[in-house]
This record gives sequence, C-alpha cells and structure tokens, in this order.
Amino acid sequence: MAETSTNEEKLPLNGRRAIPPNNSNDEENEVPEMEAFGLLPRGFNPRDYLRVVDIYMFKDPHEINKQEHHTDKYYNPKLIVRRGQAFQIQIDFNRPYRPETDQFWLEFLMGRYPQRNKGTYIPILLVNALKPGQWGAKIIHRENNSIRLSIMSSTTCIIGKFRFYVAVWTPYGILRTRRNTETDTYILFNPWCQLDAVYLDDEKEREEYVLNDVGIVFHGSAEDIKSRSWSYGQFEENVLDACLFLMDKAELELSGRGNPVKICRVASAVINSRDDNGVLVGSWDNIYNYGVAPSAWTGSVDILLEYYSSKQPVRYGQCWVFAGVFNTFLRCLGIPARLITNYSSAHDNNANLRVDLFLDDEGKVDTRLTKDSVWNYHCWNEAWMTRPDLPVGFGGWQVVDGTPQETSDGMYRCGPASVQAIKHGHVCFQFDAPFVYAEVNGDIFYTRREKNGTQVVESIDTTRIGQLIVTKEVGGDGMMDITEEYKFREGSDEERLALEAAVMYGVKKQSTEDTTYQPQTDVDMDFQVQKAVLGNDFKVTISFRNKSRNSYTATTYLSANIVFYTGVTKTEFKKHSFSAKLEPSSSSSFDIMIKSSEYMSDLLEQASFHFFVTARINETGKILAVQKATILEIPTLRIKTKGEMVAGKEMTVIVEFTNPLKQALENVMLHLEGPGVLRTIKKQFGRVPANSTLTWEVKCIPMRPGLRKLIASLNSNALRHVYGELNVQIQKP
Repeated sequence: MAETSTNEEKLPLNGRRAIPPNNSNDEENEVPEMEAFGLLPRGFNPRDYLRVVDIYMFKDPHEINKQEHHTDKYYNPKLIVRRGQAFQIQIDFNRPYRPETDQFWLEFLMGRYPQRNKGTYIPILLVNALKPGQWGAKIIHRENNSIRLSIMSSTTCIIGKFRFYVAVWTPYGILRTRRNTETDTYILFNPWCQLDAVYLDDEKEREEYVLNDVGIVFHGSAEDIKSRSWSYGQFEENVLDACLFLMDKAELELSGRGNPVKICRVASAVINSRDDNGVLVGSWDNIYNYGVAPSAWTGSVDILLEYYSSKQPVRYGQCWVFAGVFNTFLRCLGIPARLITNYSSAHDNNANLRVDLFLDDEGKVDTRLTKDSVWNYHCWNEAWMTRPDLPVGFGGWQVVDGTPQETSDGMYRCGPASVQAIKHGHVCFQFDAPFVYAEVNGDIFYTRREKNGTQVVESIDTTRIGQLIVTKEVGGDGMMDITEEYKFREGSDEERLALEAAVMYGVKKQSTEDTTYQPQTDVDMDFQVQKAVLGNDFKVTISFRNKSRNSYTATTYLSANIVFYTGVTKTEFKKHSFSAKLEPSSSSSFDIMIKSSEYMSDLLEQASFHFFVTARINETGKILAVQKATILEIPTLRIKTKGEMVAGKEMTVIVEFTNPLKQALENVMLHLEGPGVLRTIKKQFGRVPANSTLTWEVKCIPMRPGLRKLIASLNSNALRHVYGELNVQIQKP
C-alpha cells in the first residue's frame, strides 16, 4: 500500500481534471473486501452471509468459452472472450443461493481509476433474459451450493484485460471476493458479432484475416514479383500482453479502447520509433550496426516481445517489417487485417500527384534536383471496420501504415483512410487520404532544364505509379490483385472523375501549362532486362521502332544503378552510350552486357537495379526516356524434416544453403521459426566458402497439431533477403 500512496503524490492534479489520466491497462487500484455503509454493529460477522468459496472461469482451450469465442489458439492461461457474445462462469457459495433474500452482482474493473461512465468499472446485474450486445448475467443452472451464469458483454465494451470481482450485498455493507489474478479476463473485438464495429460476414475471411498466424509478403517489382512468408504469431505466449502494452505506450485513454478507429490511429504512430519511442527503428541505409537487418526477421513475435521486455525501440525495420508487426497487433486484438503491397509506390514529397524526375542536358537523372522517389514496392495494412465518423459507405477496409514517411497531425503515422474514399477521390475524409491517394495515383514527369532555366517536360508516364496492388489470397498462399479496389481502370471516365474529385477536395495537381511539353510521336523506344541469377552476367536489350519515313540517328545512354527498394540510388555502377541508326519504317535492337564484376561489390540487400535509358533523336532534338526496376533471382534456403511429426514429440528440422557466389560469405546468420512448432532460434556461421553448402540441424518439440509453416532466413555481409519455407503437417499424438 505504501507504494500506491507515493504514486498518488507523484500525480499532481491539474485544474482540468478531477482524476489523473487513466491510460494504463496494467495499473490497479485497491478494491476493499468489505465496503461498510457506516459503522459496523458489534456482532457483525461476514460469515453469516452468502460468501463466495470458488469461481470457475472455464478458461482452458478445450472448454466452452475459448471454443465458442475462437480464442482457443491463444497461448495464455487466462479467460479470453470476444465482446457482444455470451460466456459462462460458475460460482460456488458457502451455502445454496436463495434468490429471495440473497443479492449479488459481478464487477469488471480496468486501470487505476475505474469509473462507470468511462466503461472502466462495469457492474453486471442478474437479469431474467440477456439482451444482445448489453451487459447482463443470467443464471442457467443451480445445483447444491453452486450456480452457473451466462454473461453477455456489451458490443462497445473497451478491450483489454479486466479484473473480476463478485460482490455480495449485506445490510451493513458490500462483501467482495479477494483480488485474484486467476480470474482476470481479456475482452477482445468480435468480428463474428453483427453488432461489433469490426463485424466481417464471411467465415473464410475471418479465418484468414483474424485467425491465420502466418502470411505472405509480396516484394520485388511489378515485372518480377517475389514473395516470402511472415510469421504473425498473434497467439504466441505474451504477445497479447505486448499488444495491450502498445496502447499504454501510446497513452490511449482506456475509455477510447473500444473504438477501432482510435486504436488504429494511435497504433500507426507507436509501431515506429519516431517521436514516441515506439516499437521499431526504421533504417534504409544498408548499415545495421547494433541491430538486426530488416531482411533477417522472419516474423513479428521476437520484435514485439523484445520491445515489451526492454521498453526500448527494436532495431531495424523497413516497410514490410512495420506492416508485419502492425498486422500481428490488429489480428491479436481481433480487428480483421491484411498486409498490402503497392508496386511502384510514389513517395511524393509535396503531394501534388506528380513525381518529378529531372534530367540533365545529356538526359541522365539529376540526383541533386530530384526529390521525389518511386519505391519499387511499399507495404501497408488494411484493417476492417465501420466508420461512424464518416458518411455512410466509407466503412470496410481502411488503410493504416506504420512506416514513418510523412507526419500527420504532427506525428509519423498514417490512417485509417477509407479505401472506398481513395477510389472515388473523396480524399476530404479523415485520416491521411490525400497522401495514400498520391501513393497509388500519380504521374511521373521527366523534366529537362534548359540552360536558360525553362523546364521542358520530355515525357509523362501516367500508368506506372500504383500499377499493381496485391495481398495474399484467402485460404491459400497465392496472390490476389486488389488494384481495382483502389482505382478505376486507367483511362476510364470514372478514373478521370475520381481525379477531379480528389483535386476539388484539395489534392494539389500541377498543370502542365507552366512547362512546355511536346512528346516525340514517330519513334518508340523500350528495353528488356534478361532474367538473371545473382552473381551472373546478363544483358539489357534496347529496341527502337521508327514509324516515320525519315532516317534518324539516336544518341542513346544507359545508366545502370543499384537502388534501395525505395527507389533511392546508391551508386551508378555502369554508364554506356552509343549511337543507334534508325532506318525508316523499321525496328532495331541493341544488346548491352552487364557483368557480375560490375555490380557485386556495391550490391544492396534486395538486389534491386534501376535502369534508365534515354535517347536523343539528333535530327529533331526530341528525347525519349524509359526507366525500369529489376530484381535478381536470389538463391533460396532448403528446409527438410526428419522423423515423425507428432505434437509433443521431438522432431528434427534441417536447413541447407549453397553459396552461389564467386566469393565466400562472411558473418552468416540463420533464423528459423514456425508458430506452434518452434520459437525463433538463431545461429551464427562464420564463413561459407564459394560454392560450398551449409547444413544446420535443429531439434524441436511441436506444440500444436495441424498444418504449420517453418520459415528460415539467411543474412550475411554480401547476401541478404535469402529465405526458405516448408509446410509441415503435425499429427495429433
């Protein structure tokens, strides 16, 4: 008790509130076991009245509550139920309960200052009939000294961990049960309940977006899509407590925790460490000292648990890591969520729907002037909920993004923004819709500055940005194209209308009037990059089609760059120029070899290249410009198993990797994890010589039967983003 009184002194009450803010699910208040109405008479003995001897919460995974509430997968011994749905408990008294004279009720409390009007103190009275979506308790069975109750919770109940008491009325005061952590109860969102703000009506979708603890991250580029598995692990031990801690960390008032819109908004800020010491430190510079390279993580559990125990930001994340952790948080609390990849995502610094790439006199990109970038891909999340704060029709999937890109209301956060509002250009509706609209719609302007300062727009690419938006399919590992949920078909009337609406609602759209734009029409240019495996040579083929009756010569430049997946250039590793003769009404093509020795020393972890080809038609002075990103094939890890795979019995997992490079790999680190099979383990291998094979055997005891996934990653100085996975069927013992 001494500790609480010192805390009281530390909390100076200000003139605005009667009690300090109540934003920690962890703190508690003292609840008296005997709350006297006045002076107690001398002969008062609490034992004369109805007294609670024992309480059963039916909280084991196989018992009725966790089965009916779809919470049996949580690796947590306490009762976990979903709001707006009845659950059962049993109370044993010291004698049979007599409804005529005995009076008792139940109490759920949360936080340090429980208040009834804030939803942090909930008294539950006995009723004859339960009403859907309203608090109440009904006796469904009486036998000897015990009764069984069915308890209905409110569909707007705040979510988190509640303390539970039974209170008995006596003429002289209220007798309460003792504080008992065994009866603590978690209440979560309920996508199965029609009255809940996160209700989702399709059972297959609920199984995918709430109950699936493994997902797929699509990366690479639109021309060359790559995928890898990610372990969300929302049911693993302590993850639920870690997710509740995030809301404490974000200082979200307990009374606001029944609202998914508020929870998503504060979570998108606390997932990154900028401005609030949140979960993950972002790093895009390819130097990951004192931390784990973003590509080495195989799932969210390690990150959340490390943050929960150390209370310090975890190093390092990039967009898919932020999105993976955010997805775990949402699914863990019961909000349906999915991870989205937007290919060719515009990071438009001034949100004018125009990504400006400035060219110098020779037609090469001027990195000094170019501030905007096009990310090869960018991952964010969608969360499913109603939007009572917006007009009808904007509920459903909402974009939320935990990657720190731009500030929103002074903090690095983004969303929730209605996907429907983005599609129709109604970007006036909160939160951050203009920013997301610009990420998926925008034009790339290739602009050349003349010596006298005038800007000449050489070409405009209207189709590349947001060219493909995908997520994992429901019930499988394939890809589902959801581009049409974000935008109408390129060039359709609806698309123009949506753009006009967006501009009317305040998205800046620069006109081309202030710049001269005369596109070249009689010559087409394009190029193809040969599919290549990391460490090999490959070729780039540039092709021209001269549709005119004139002969032309084209001075052609190829610039080959190693880029971060964010589209930012690290180094230009090859420049090549040549003169191409273009005969009238004919096509011609030219090959350029790219050698592995030219790119290997500077390669970044995602093995992304960006090629710029510009050609000046000497006779007309017109410029043609084409750019493409390409990703090398990275070798994969092989995973095998040995022995029988039965829950509770030891099995062996073998990870193998063959180094395909012409050089040894230094500082090789392997990660292996599989929800329900094994917790993440890491192993350091000093070096792996060129062309040699590394083998790692791990023994583990799988906990849960069913189809599970093993995921491995390899990280080293010269090679990152190496993954492997294996589906395993764990039998029942």
